[in-house]
Amino acid sequence: MGVKDDDRLYFRQLLSGRDHAQRDGLAAQMVNFSYLIGDKSTSEVLVVDPTYSVDDILAVANADGMNLVGVLATHHHPDHVGGSMMGHSIEGLAHLLETVSVPVHANANEVMSICRVTGLDPGDVIGHHGGDRVTVGEVEVELLHTPGHTPGSQCFLVDGRLVAGDTLFLSGCGRTDLPGGDPDAMYDSLCTLAGLADTTVLYPGHRYSPASAATMAAVKETNPVLMASGKPSWLATFGG
Repeated sequence: MGVKDDDRLYFRQLLSGRDHAQRDGLAAQMVNFSYLIGDKSTSEVLVVDPTYSVDDILAVANADGMNLVGVLATHHHPDHVGGSMMGHSIEGLAHLLETVSVPVHANANEVMSICRVTGLDPGDVIGHHGGDRVTVGEVEVELLHTPGHTPGSQCFLVDGRLVAGDTLFLSGCGRTDLPGGDPDAMYDSLCTLAGLADTTVLYPGHRYSPASAATMAAVKETNPVLMASGKPSWLATFGG
């Protein structure tokens, strides 16, 4: 699906506290990843989960000659879209939309939560369903609805790359004990992701492992959340 020409696909992984927001202690502590996904031929780019220092992220895209045309939001938590968290105010979508007017693409179940957290107007956010596709230039991004961490969590599949937000990390998965978390739904979502091709490269929402990305084959061999014999076993081990 989508563009198979690596010379056309533009893809960058940016680590908070290192690649942007270098002076922000919370950004360095949270080790969030933002992503830039675009089409080199049209110079158009989407940004995934821009937070902490939006201007730094835009500067990376601009330095590469890319023009921002939209946002992909994995879920509504402030470290991914901006807002207040643990007594900190995190820069995110509100600042971005003050700088450039672009649509925010989120799962339909997440729209109102994103607006509540960020202060955006519902008209700023386009609600999608699993299986929808967003196109940037000629590059197609498939939206996978993966509830469990939040009701509207979604992952993005583009040219053999899975941008997984807080659904799946290289080791472990997103918490299900926060408001809106659902262990049953998380198990089903992990099964969906485990069914992707072994050659798919997982790009997580946080750097909780020494590596920043890995193939699904490697993740399935090492990540305990993908090794349970079935849902009852998984819930007994990870559903608390």
